[in-house]
Amino acid sequence: MTALSGIVLLSVRELWAKKIVIGLFVVSTLVLLMTAFALNLDVVEGSLAGVRVFGENLGDAQDGDGEGITLQNVVFSVQAVVAGATYWIGILLALFSTAPLFTSLLETGHIDLLLSKPLSRTQLFIGHISGVWLTMLILSTYLLGGVWLIMSIKTGVWNPSFLLSIGIVLAMFGVMYSVIVFTGVWTQSTALALIVTYGLIFISLVLAGGEQLANQLQPGWRAVFWGFYHVLPNFAEVTQTVSNLSRAEPIASWYPFASASLFGAVLYGSAGFWFTRRDF
Repeated sequence: MTALSGIVLLSVRELWAKKIVIGLFVVSTLVLLMTAFALNLDVVEGSLAGVRVFGENLGDAQDGDGEGITLQNVVFSVQAVVAGATYWIGILLALFSTAPLFTSLLETGHIDLLLSKPLSRTQLFIGHISGVWLTMLILSTYLLGGVWLIMSIKTGVWNPSFLLSIGIVLAMFGVMYSVIVFTGVWTQSTALALIVTYGLIFISLVLAGGEQLANQLQPGWRAVFWGFYHVLPNFAEVTQTVSNLSRAEPIASWYPFASASLFGAVLYGSAGFWFTRRDF
């Protein structure tokens, strides 16, 4: 085992030792069980005739023209709801559970012990981040991949584009985790790191207004608004990308995701640069 892989595994073990991460796994399991047993579909000649949830009949499934709603519409809707909830609730909880791990890494005694081992600071930094990402990959794949497999087997409707939402969820978690890492390197404060991270997520809700908000501002403030829009991560707007992938719809624009990814890359690079030069 190399020094880098050892740090990755150490980070994974520390995360799984936290009760909150175990809680995420339990909640994911409950969602999978509900998907498997709570949702029952009555199919007649390829069309959805009725839907039952927890044994309760919700009535005939028909659209406005009186035609049966297709299985595809139901599958895509369920997958979109699960993906959206995972994106927002899952990422917020994941950030809350992983933030203390990085700041505790920098505590006197802990960091001294790790740096006494035969590994570089770059390996320590990359190994920690990789371990966190690996844990989130396991959780998101377990939940979203499990929902996809269950729904596909139960209905016969296979939507491979839904699996791409796993990558989007993981990448956007990584983007927001870069804020925690960057703030943690400079301040070693878990509370401040979370405040800044959640603050940026809240700001993204405002920036998602885009054209409508910008048109109501004075020219000077409009330039400031668009500056923030292009520089800060567009977390809220990427929700639409996740939804479109879940429904197998084309993506109108990849710009929000691309700009957010660039933001995360810059913060990781800056945090890593300072981490390798800071006096611990």
